[in-house]
Formats: sequence, structure tokens, C-alpha cells
Amino acid sequence: MAEETANDTQVAQDNEVAPNDEAVQGDEAIQGDELVVHGDEMVQGDELVQGDDFAQGDELAQGDDLVQGNELVAAEETTPRRRRRKKSLVWEHFTIEEIAGGTRACCNLCKQTFAYSSGSKIAGTSHLKRHITLGSCPKIKNQDQRLALPSAGGTDNDGEGTAERPTKRRYRYTGYANAAFDQERSCSYLAKMIIQHDYPLHIVQQPAFATFIESLQPRFKIVDVDMMEGEVYAVYQKEKENLLQAFNAMPGRISLTIGLWTTSQTLGYVSLAGQFIDSEWKVNRRMLSFMMVSSPHSENALSEAISMCLSEWNMKDRLFTITLDNECSSHDIYSANLRDHLSNKNNLMLKGQLFVVRCYAHILNAVALDVIASIHGVVYSIRESIKFIKASSVREEKFAEIALQLEIPSTKTLCLDVTTQWNTTYLMLLAALDYKQAFTTLETCDDNYNEAPSAEDWKKVEAACTYLKLLYDSAHSIMAAANPTSNLFFHEAWKIQLELTNGTGHEDPVFSSMAKDMHERFDKYWKDCSLVLAIAVVMDPRFKMKLVEFSYSKIYGAEAAKYVKVVDDAVHELYKEYVAQPLPLTPAYVEQGEANNGPASANNSHGAPSTGDGLLDFDMYLSEIQSSQPSKSELEQYLDESLTPRIQEFNILNWWKLNTVKFPTLSKMARDILAIPMSMVSSGSSIFSAGTGSRMLDDYRSSLRPETVEALVCAKDWLQYSPAATEAPSSSLVKPEGS
Repeated sequence: MAEETANDTQVAQDNEVAPNDEAVQGDEAIQGDELVVHGDEMVQGDELVQGDDFAQGDELAQGDDLVQGNELVAAEETTPRRRRRKKSLVWEHFTIEEIAGGTRACCNLCKQTFAYSSGSKIAGTSHLKRHITLGSCPKIKNQDQRLALPSAGGTDNDGEGTAERPTKRRYRYTGYANAAFDQERSCSYLAKMIIQHDYPLHIVQQPAFATFIESLQPRFKIVDVDMMEGEVYAVYQKEKENLLQAFNAMPGRISLTIGLWTTSQTLGYVSLAGQFIDSEWKVNRRMLSFMMVSSPHSENALSEAISMCLSEWNMKDRLFTITLDNECSSHDIYSANLRDHLSNKNNLMLKGQLFVVRCYAHILNAVALDVIASIHGVVYSIRESIKFIKASSVREEKFAEIALQLEIPSTKTLCLDVTTQWNTTYLMLLAALDYKQAFTTLETCDDNYNEAPSAEDWKKVEAACTYLKLLYDSAHSIMAAANPTSNLFFHEAWKIQLELTNGTGHEDPVFSSMAKDMHERFDKYWKDCSLVLAIAVVMDPRFKMKLVEFSYSKIYGAEAAKYVKVVDDAVHELYKEYVAQPLPLTPAYVEQGEANNGPASANNSHGAPSTGDGLLDFDMYLSEIQSSQPSKSELEQYLDESLTPRIQEFNILNWWKLNTVKFPTLSKMARDILAIPMSMVSSGSSIFSAGTGSRMLDDYRSSLRPETVEALVCAKDWLQYSPAATEAPSSSLVKPEGS
């Protein structure tokens, strides 16, 4: 009997009987004191006991053996059992070591040892699992990982040539699965998901969504629409507080962009975004307000929206410029009214001459759409011709054969345009122009086709493509820059102004007529914005005033000097306004000032006489020169220095960052000027899809409360710049409810 007891004791050890309230089936720890019968299986706590194995209290019954306390008692059978192989996956990370007085488990990674057995007492494996899965092992902590113990089962025997068999046992100590559940935290993440992906608030009421959430976390209580609306607004408020703190540390001024939105109702919205350059000389653009107004096209509504936004963000004295997205005909109304409304409350620089800026992307689109509209009949014929050819493979083959016979060298492919994006219409016309002879030939040999443009029509297409190419290339140049600063736009604008000016004198009346129409609209933009564009390029050390002089001589000819003087005077006047402002000393500038510009007493603080080198007369000579010849201003020094070489990798913001100590006042001026948003199109968006006039708010957003719409729009913009959540879930064990 003693021999049988010893054998069965060994079996119990191999099956890792856990003391106290943990019952083990195989090598699985089962917690809790309740047995729940489910089908043919008995569930204890969260674990399943299969077959005729069951656990009760501190006792383990397996087969015909009964374990009481830490002793194994045989029931009826006395037949010795074959030793079963350890199946617990913790043994992939631990090794059994025999030590005097008992057996211990040694971690293969950190070499720490843990209790396993001492005589007939078994320690179990729960503490070993916690060591691995909860990151207690220092080696795992250093690697910042958690080793999950999968739920797949082991093998039926020692693993020799046998397949794995699935089991229903589950390891609960697996990394983030051990995190304590937090209803409020989960609701906040759900709100952020709705905001960032434009999901409707009523997604929380959808049965499929509720089922999905329950499958992930049954304890999560689905909130209703009103509560989710509150969660969204809470996210908005928190992100707004963070942004307010960032604005308080903003070193310069801010420039606004204004967008107009209409709805299917009688109300509209005004969106305001702020652009600035931070202390690290990085361009930032943030949505500030999305405000409902009774009439979005009213200049009074715009003025009030801007004034309220500035007050809300504490920026009444820090506004530099505003960029408007509006139709050309109403621009003068906006400009005059906004200047009058805001000049009394804000210290506008240069008497407001730079205050209102027009969107460059808007003018490109407006001019391009005018060109396409002027030849709409030809565009329609070409569009229908391409539809006819692409209607069947036979026609496509026939057209290709005609092109081959005519030896047309073009490799372009005929394609239909997207009517809402003028660049696709330009590419369609450009490709069709190469095949104009093929269209004419097709009409003569196919009675079903009668849409071929005439020779005069093709000349209009040629003129349109010539001028559309200017706009197309300019748009691509702007989009190529990740965060375009204002200095880049002068290069594009003056080239278009020059080409259209020259085009008005073209010998072909078709070309000259089209150029005149384009020039009339673009010249309005040039007159309104050429000053701010020129000042911006002066802040580029690669060009300064030299490019202004060169480009104006091309555009204005003999009258260039007059226009150059306007720019030069404005630059100097603006610089004087920055000189008059208090200059906060940066640490680097303070250090330089103390070293180079401090009083004589500061330089002689150690008692060393200034005339120790015997050059007292020389010091007096230098003092006389400085008093009779005052030193040049920062602006004059900057303009007189040689131009910085033009290299492809040049970064203007980095240049000013490195030269802030050298030009402390001028760098403040450059920071504000370079941050002016010449285009309202955000980084990563297409200029070609920036249409004219107002944008439409969808019916769902229009049905929401105005404050909710603002929270959704603004928070979506802010969240993309928020740092990713780095807070790790709690590593406390998930205990069954009621434990």
C-alpha cells in the first residue's frame, strides 16, 4: 500500500497539484470555489473540467484518485499508472533542478529559482506563469515584451510522433489580457474612434456593434447617443486645453485661414484654422473654430466669427494675416469690412497692408475653370468621342490601327476626365490633342461617329493646354512641398503673371484672347497679393531683394524700379515695427550679449585692466568710429550679405533657426511672414479638388447641434497631432466577479 501511495504521489507531482484554493486538472490552475455544470463539462471559476475530472474546494479528483490536502489516497484501483509528460507551457521557460531538501524551478532567462516541490508538498505553476506573463522577469522587462501562453493544448504522450490535440483550458495570465477593465477609459477611446473616422454617434445603437463589443469585453456597458455625445465633447475640451497651453508658449504671431460651409438648411458654418511657426521652427496648422452663422457669405458674420475666435484663444493682439476662401467678386467687401472691424481691436502690422491674403489654390482653380468653360463645346465633343471609342474593343482596335497608319508618335492613353477636377480635364485634352488626325480619319471611315472637332476647335484646345500647363505645373510645385512656407509662392505667381502678360500680345487671336481673359482674373490676385508674396521671398536668404528686382524688370519693364521701391519700403517699415516691440532674450542671445555687447565693467569683473595690452589709444579710436558711424541694422546686414547658395536640400526654416542669434529681431519678422498660409489647402490634400465658393456640410452633420459639430470637426484635427497613448494597462490580475 505504501508503494502504491508513493507512485500515486509522483503522479500528483507531475500533474502539479496547487495548494490552497487552486485546483489543478492536468497542469491547469483553477480558482474559485464554485462548480457550474455546463453540458457535459463542469466549470469552476473561469476554467473547464472535462471528462470525469472534477475539483471541489481544496480537493482534486482525477480518474479514480482523490487528493486531500497535499496527500494522495488511492480509491479502489492499485494498478500503477504510467508517468504523464508535463504539458504546461511554462516548462518552455523553466527547468527543474534538484536541490538539497527539494526540487526548484529555474527560469531559463534570468536564472532565478522558485519553489516547485519539497518532499510531498507541491507548489504548482501559477507563480511561474506570473513570472513570465506579467513581466516580472527582468530579462523580459528589458526587452519590453510579454510572453503569451496560448490556449492550444499539448500532446497526448511524451511528444514522440503524435499530433497536438486542442483543449478547452485557457491561460488567463497573458500580457494585456491581465489589465483591469476601465469603463470610462474605454468610453473615451470609443469617442476618439468616432471622431477620427467620422462614424455617426448612433453607431452605439447598432446591434452588430453591440454584439462585437460584447464579444471583446462583456463587462463594457454600451452607452446611449446622448452619453456618447458627452464623451465626444469631453475629448474636445481636453484637447482644447492642451492646445491652449501650446499657444501660450507660441513665440510669434498667428495667421488665420477662413473657410465657408453651407448646409441643406438655411444656416451655414465658418471654419477658422490658425497657422504659426513654433519655437522649433516647424510649421503648424490647427483648427480653431467651426462656428455656425446665419449667413456664411455675410462679411459681418465673418468679422464676428474672427473676433470671437481671437477672444476665445487669447490672440487678440497676435493676429498677423487672414487668408480667405471666397469668390473674387466679394473680395473687396471682405477686405474693407474686416480691416475696419479688426483694426480697432488689433495691432495690425504695416497698417493692415498685409492683413488680407487670398488663397493661391483658389485662384489657380478659378482661372483653370474659366479656361475650360470658355471651350466647353469642344470639351464636350472630345469627351463624347472618347466614350464612343471606348464603348467596344473593336472600336479601340480600329482607332489604334488608324493611329498606327498615321504614324502618330504619342504614347499617351485616351482617358475620360473627372468633371470636378480640372487637372483630369487638362490631361484628357492633352492626350486627345496628339490624336486629332486620328479623330478626323475615324469620322470619315465610321458612319456612326460624327463628333470629331474641327481645325478651329483643335486650335482652341491647343491654346487651352498651353495655358493650363502653367497652372498645372504650378500646382504640382506647391503640392511637392510637405509644409510649404510663404516664400515658395512668389516663384510660382510671378512666372504665371509674366506668361499671361506676354500671352496677351500673342499673334494668334485665339491664344491672345484666352490669355487676356486669364490675365484679367490673375492680375487681380497679383495686385492684391504681390506685396506679401514679395516680402516673403525677401526673407529667403537665397534670393532677398535680388529676385524681386529681376522678376519685376521682366513684368514691368521700365517701370520696374517704382514697384521694387514699394517692396523695399514695406520691408524696412515692417522691420521698424518689429524693432519697436520688446524683444524677449533667448538663452543663446543673452549669452552672446553678455559676452560681446556687455558693459566694460562686465568684461572686467575679474579685475583685469582693459589696457593691460597697451592699446588704450586703439580702444579710444574704436569708440570714436562707432559713435560717428553707427552700426548697420540687422535688416541692412542681412540684405548686404551674399546670397546663400541655392541647393536642393535647402531648408529655410532651419536656416533661420541657426541664425536666430545673429538676427534676433529680423528672425521674429521672418517667423511671422513665413508662416502666412498662402494656400488654404492642407498638407497632403489635392489643390485640384479645392473648388470655388462654399463647401457643403453633409445632412448628418447638419442635423447635429452646432457645439457637437464643432467638437467633431476640431477634435478630429487635433487628435492627429496628439502623441500616441503610451499608458500601459494595469498588470493586476483579472479576478472573477465576486472573488
